[in-house]
Amino acid sequence: MQLYVASNSDDELLRGAADYPVKSFFGKLSADFIGGGRASFTLPPVLRKRFEAHVGTARKLGFEFNYLLNGACFDNKELTVKGQKQIHQTLKWMVDIGVNATTVTNPILLRIIKQNYPQLKVRISVFANVDHPRKIEYWEKNGADVICLRSLFMNRDLRALKAMRKATNLELELLANENCIQSCSLDITHMNLISHSSQSGHEEGAYIIDHCVLECSKAKMKDPVNFVRSDWIRPEDTHLYEQLGYHTFKLVDRSLPTDIMLMRIKAYAERKYDGNLLDLVQSYGHERTASRESHYRQKSKLKQTLHFMNPLKNNLALSRQIGEFAEYKGMQGTLSFKQPIQIDNRQLDGFLEEVWKRECRYNDCNQCRYCHQVAERVVRIDEPYRQRCLEMHRGIEATITQGFAHGR
Repeated sequence: MQLYVASNSDDELLRGAADYPVKSFFGKLSADFIGGGRASFTLPPVLRKRFEAHVGTARKLGFEFNYLLNGACFDNKELTVKGQKQIHQTLKWMVDIGVNATTVTNPILLRIIKQNYPQLKVRISVFANVDHPRKIEYWEKNGADVICLRSLFMNRDLRALKAMRKATNLELELLANENCIQSCSLDITHMNLISHSSQSGHEEGAYIIDHCVLECSKAKMKDPVNFVRSDWIRPEDTHLYEQLGYHTFKLVDRSLPTDIMLMRIKAYAERKYDGNLLDLVQSYGHERTASRESHYRQKSKLKQTLHFMNPLKNNLALSRQIGEFAEYKGMQGTLSFKQPIQIDNRQLDGFLEEVWKRECRYNDCNQCRYCHQVAERVVRIDEPYRQRCLEMHRGIEATITQGFAHGR
């Protein structure tokens, strides 16, 4: 097993991972020209010099460091003079500070790197949606070193996993601890949305109302089967993927406090976790991260508040509703680990083997209903909490679909 782990730019995370099978860390500044897989305002703000020192510490401790260039859309700037200049400036800076790998989604960026910065190892992002042997062939011919498969489709598809592994000798990576809904219809919309929300100089100033996350949250509250019908890989099941020839597992995310990230590393390294599955796969608030830069973080939060309350940019009613929703969820513990939602991880022993037999990708979930039965048994949600969340979702949905149209 090799773990490929998100960095929150805290050196203590690097030191704490030394006893585990962590080969590489990945991270980036909270915003840059290319953007990445997390909105800037959800990440701990990290000063450039501190990030450079963090990369140096990682390399001294023997880890690879991967700088993410995995934005899914560059506003077509990658073929402009200014855009190409910014790309090369970023790549030169990466090499200068000791970065030795990067992750990309855009094939032009892959070719630029391979022809001009051959010292950089290149991984293909999960955003590239690699889910077919021909896609592997394309990226491999263009020089990719590692490919992260499309977790939304691949993690639960035994037949496809076997075909992909047979198609190449390249290192294939699996995203292990996301909790996106399997075969989600919003994945392309969402990857573009969050890519733009971490691009420096973008019109929205790196702040967004993530309607895709809201839609996902609503779907899970309305039908708890969606907590089970997701793309996570449990620590106890990693050996099943290893038997197929998959040995690299990616762990997210970059907003995690160090103690929580180390807990996740430990669980996957030991292939066992006795507790709430959401401890391993749920997104987390960033308040406790980067405490040494509290002044900078407070300044960032002020900019965020001013942005969302600007009537020239945002619907103020919607901003207030989402603020109240986030506060309620935080008060109720969904951004901590005293959660009103509980999924007993060990009750899911044997679940993956049965799912693989049923070949979910090729069958109607509502006819099969195996995941529904499992959800009824293992998912526990505090009912007043669920109803309050759904009530808030209805209000947010009404504002999104009606408020803007009527100029309110």
